[in-house]
Amino acid sequence: MASGPASGIAEFLVRMGLLENPEAEIVPLTGGVSSDIYRVTAPGKRFVVKRALSQLRVAAEWRAPIERNRYEVAWLRVAAEVEPSAVPEILGHDEMSGLFAMGYLAPEDHPVWKSELRDGRVDRHFAALVGERIARIHGATAGRADIASHFATDHIFHPIRLEPYLEATARKHPALAEPLMALSRETLATKRALVHGDVSPKNILVGPAGPVFLDAECAWYGDPAFDLAFCLNHLLLKAVWNRSVARDLLDAFDALQAAYLARVGWEPPEAVEERAARLLAALFLARVDGKSPVEYITDESERESVRRTAIPLIMRPPRALREVRDAWAKELSNMSDKRG
Repeated sequence: MASGPASGIAEFLVRMGLLENPEAEIVPLTGGVSSDIYRVTAPGKRFVVKRALSQLRVAAEWRAPIERNRYEVAWLRVAAEVEPSAVPEILGHDEMSGLFAMGYLAPEDHPVWKSELRDGRVDRHFAALVGERIARIHGATAGRADIASHFATDHIFHPIRLEPYLEATARKHPALAEPLMALSRETLATKRALVHGDVSPKNILVGPAGPVFLDAECAWYGDPAFDLAFCLNHLLLKAVWNRSVARDLLDAFDALQAAYLARVGWEPPEAVEERAARLLAALFLARVDGKSPVEYITDESERESVRRTAIPLIMRPPRALREVRDAWAKELSNMSDKRG
């Protein structure tokens, strides 16, 4: 039986009818900054159990309501109605204790996309599938009053996404405060579709049937452009992490955004793209100067390269995603020339 941080996990599974007794192997999984995550193994059964944290595991103070746990479960259930193979199965949920259980997807046949990209395995087709599936979920939930009412989570999305990324970066760069704060306000006020809020390669598994999305703690009825920009941002930044596949990552960027925009039907695609382009420039800078900097850009010269690319784009907002992509491609070329 578990004790300490894992206390109550096995009892929760018994209460949900997923275990016959609380005797089970409970192993904490690493990598999460916003939740405790455990793998639970019992005879013939294996689950993942997740519990949200009120203080995220980052250097800066970053608090978020733990009720986001129930919205994550709700997002996974809505997404399953649209794309059943795109999410793990929810097995049980206890809203009072902030715990839920889902099916365990073994890394042997569901590797994490972030690890694949780190190791240089960049699949343009898979990137397109990510864009396609996210667009389908957005399209299926766009304009739905029931979804909008259920996911009225501005009070969660703001402290866990807009404040630590856009607004914290505005404080770091006073000259950019006006456009970044305006972008934060405009994003929060835009209500179009159900947003995942953390479409990052670390939260996407490369499954046999395509992408599987995890960690929808930021679920929110709002601006779908946020999901598009958030994911594309990682493909740009990872060109620093693995310079040998920088061109492949830019190709994956092209494939993902093209697949997504081709399936936008709830509003003009160019409207989504313009909002995504503005967000992308801001998020690009936020991942070196916000509350949650990416862990693989540690050299100050690389951070300066990000700043040189992002700051002019924030000052003069782009209208197309390719403007951000091409500006970064040029900077990457300059970085390579200096190293050479």
